[in-house]
Amino acid sequence: PHSPPSPQIGSYQDISHESLSLFRLLEPQIEILVLGTGDRVERLHPTILKQMWECGIAVEVQDTPNACATFNFLTSEKRLAAAGLIPP
Repeated sequence: PHSPPSPQIGSYQDISHESLSLFRLLEPQIEILVLGTGDRVERLHPTILKQMWECGIAVEVQDTPNACATFNFLTSEKRLAAAGLIPP
């Protein structure tokens, strides 16, 4: 069986509840999702953050270089983290 194609994320504006669905399916469930939005920190729609929070996943939005560092720190602390990174 083929899985549906993942949405193409070209910029932070493409991040949606649907595009984050993969992160809600991970087992064991992640505690925190680190999103790197490229060269700059970009604001995501509050509804997207709220929907993730309601699923038990905190979302940290940073520029991509800092998001990489945050993800590495969280995993070194044995936290269940995932990262979604848009290249700067």
